[in-house]
Amino acid sequence: MSKAIKIPTWMVLNGDSVIVTLSKPTDANGVQVDKLTLRAPTVRDIRTAQATASGDDEQRELNLFATLAGVSPNDLEGLALKDYSRLQAGYFRLVQDDEL
Repeated sequence: MSKAIKIPTWMVLNGDSVIVTLSKPTDANGVQVDKLTLRAPTVRDIRTAQATASGDDEQRELNLFATLAGVSPNDLEGLALKDYSRLQAGYFRLVQDDEL
């Protein structure tokens, strides 16, 4: 028996992106935002994030999320931990195979 996965109210999942509502506004590219959108990653995105992280898994993830959101890694470093956790949840929900 399969269970439907409940999507949190702060997450809007589309086929090729996820919109994450932040718990508080933050600067992204010099503009105050209350939401960040992550597009679905490509293999190139994953490879580029890995290549620019020098073996640091946390930096790899930060680089990847920044690319997918169209912001700088520094913008993401300024997020509240709760909001970064929301981005992580949104990303993993976005790349999850619905058939699993």
